[in-house]
Amino acid sequence: MRRLVWAVILLGSLTSIWWVVAAKLWSQSLSHWFDHQRNRGWLAEYTSLDTTGFPTRHVTRIAAPALADPGTGAAWQAEALTLDSPAIWPGDLRVHFADGPQRLAWLDRRAALQTTDMVAQLSLRPGTSLSLRALGLTSGPWALSDDQGVAAMSAQGLTLAMNATDIPERYSLELAAPGFLPGDTLRRIVRAAPALPQRFNRLEVAADVTFDTPWDRRALEHRRPQPRILHLRRADAWWGNLRVSAAGKLDIDAAGIPTGTLELRAENWRDMLRMAEQSGALPASAAGSAERLLSFLAGLGGAPDILEAQINFRGGVMALGPIPIAPAPRLILR
Repeated sequence: MRRLVWAVILLGSLTSIWWVVAAKLWSQSLSHWFDHQRNRGWLAEYTSLDTTGFPTRHVTRIAAPALADPGTGAAWQAEALTLDSPAIWPGDLRVHFADGPQRLAWLDRRAALQTTDMVAQLSLRPGTSLSLRALGLTSGPWALSDDQGVAAMSAQGLTLAMNATDIPERYSLELAAPGFLPGDTLRRIVRAAPALPQRFNRLEVAADVTFDTPWDRRALEHRRPQPRILHLRRADAWWGNLRVSAAGKLDIDAAGIPTGTLELRAENWRDMLRMAEQSGALPASAAGSAERLLSFLAGLGGAPDILEAQINFRGGVMALGPIPIAPAPRLILR
């Protein structure tokens, strides 16, 4: 019995020593990471960093964190972050964002993201590279507004998941924003079509993305992995009686220019065209020719209210079937 008591005391002492040492190393690692970013020329600040959670977890609260990368013009700040991980392995991490505004900036643009119960989950594989196993983000109601306080978009929730696959550079991505409410531009279209509900019935995306390198610690310390293959399994936007879905595959070169085809399906496309014209998004002078072209394409499928067409990406140009419509977007992560 005495040996058992001493064994328990010894185990408790070792656990306490481990927690204290690991908590100190964890806090130092976070502090050194901020120092390293400052040495690289970033703005990287916080007002305090405190770790609790004894004996099984490390719960670290970072007050007033602020990051800005002068190379890309991207900046972010929040009231607080709370990092929660098992004491035995910090690579399984939950990041709790304080309810309240997060300030975002991109070059000369400013925005505020108001969130409720936003939590990020990060799972890293053990090893020196700390490669990504899974990354998730969930939130309750959220809203994004510009620097003038004008609402850009909001939703009743958010789910974002990025999971590693058997191929190190390939990741599965899923996004859902239930109760999505568009910003002023699309709300003008809503006013042009009173039959539409304010919020989307569904907004979901599922894709597999292959990058040029895996996501690991180098993604923050050196360069972002760049997409090379985008396999869009499903993109679905459902808004009242309007529904648009897309799927397909794009190859992306080193300059971020996509090549490939997306299959597009649009239900009640004439209503979409009419709404765009009434809201001013589509000039009246172009509405007639656009309707004739889309009527022709819809007629090929046999259902006049359902448009099924290909969006082709070739030579830096995006085309609806054979008709060029716009320059192709460059898919580059800064």
